[in-house]
Amino acid sequence: MHLAYVTTIQRGETDRLLSAFAERLEAQGVSLAGVVQTNTECADNAKCDMDLRVLSGTGEVIRISQSLGAGSRGCRLDPAALEQSVGLVSAALEEQPRLLIINKFGKHEADGRGFRPIIGEALARDIPVLVGVNGLNEERFVEFSEGVAEKVSADLDAISNWLDRVAPQATQAA
Repeated sequence: MHLAYVTTIQRGETDRLLSAFAERLEAQGVSLAGVVQTNTECADNAKCDMDLRVLSGTGEVIRISQSLGAGSRGCRLDPAALEQSVGLVSAALEEQPRLLIINKFGKHEADGRGFRPIIGEALARDIPVLVGVNGLNEERFVEFSEGVAEKVSADLDAISNWLDRVAPQATQAA
């Protein structure tokens, strides 16, 4: 069972890091499942649109944020869109990818929803899993992983070294 996570401090940095890592692996022909997130700044500069790119199949992009209107303070996550993404990733596990990347272990996952069951399913299938975790949810992620998750430095080479160590054939070109 190989579970690793990265965490960063700067807003959006984990998303950019995991996207770059996925692009590197895709260029090498590595079979992936999961999602990476792209954030697009909005005109008000306080919020952003959040889109998930599904790493298998057609590379579908799903908007997981919703506009709640000016002055709103609630969570902008669109739970239905998140669950749509979960369904696509779950189906992709049937192809036995070399790596599952999950953009974020967020509040939904901390509460047992979202991609949390997919992480467990991948680990049960012996598929290595890489997860982005923010500081607010790191303690709950470590608790969820029962201490087996390995924290990896937030840089492409460190993540590549982890993957080479746990699944050497995963980083060789197809």
